[in-house]
Amino acid sequence: MTGHSVGDVHRSGQRPTPQSYGLFLLKGGFPMCKFSQALVSFLKNEDGPTAVEYAVMLALIVVVCITAITTLGTNANNTFSYVGNKIGGASS
Repeated sequence: MTGHSVGDVHRSGQRPTPQSYGLFLLKGGFPMCKFSQALVSFLKNEDGPTAVEYAVMLALIVVVCITAITTLGTNANNTFSYVGNKIGGASS
């Protein structure tokens, strides 16, 4: 019986024994049990809120960067316009 799964026992026409079911479970049998365990662990997992927190933090950083770049661009434009007007006014 060693090395066989429950499916092998059914195909051979033999009645499965508790030992064969134990062997089957140890080999990772019953996919629905695995699926339900994965679903429960996913629901208990706390990485989801952490990802949301990171997304909110990233959005705030992007807003701050855009505001800073806009402000610096406006100040630089004003400075260059002022200098250009002074240079243009001095040459005429």
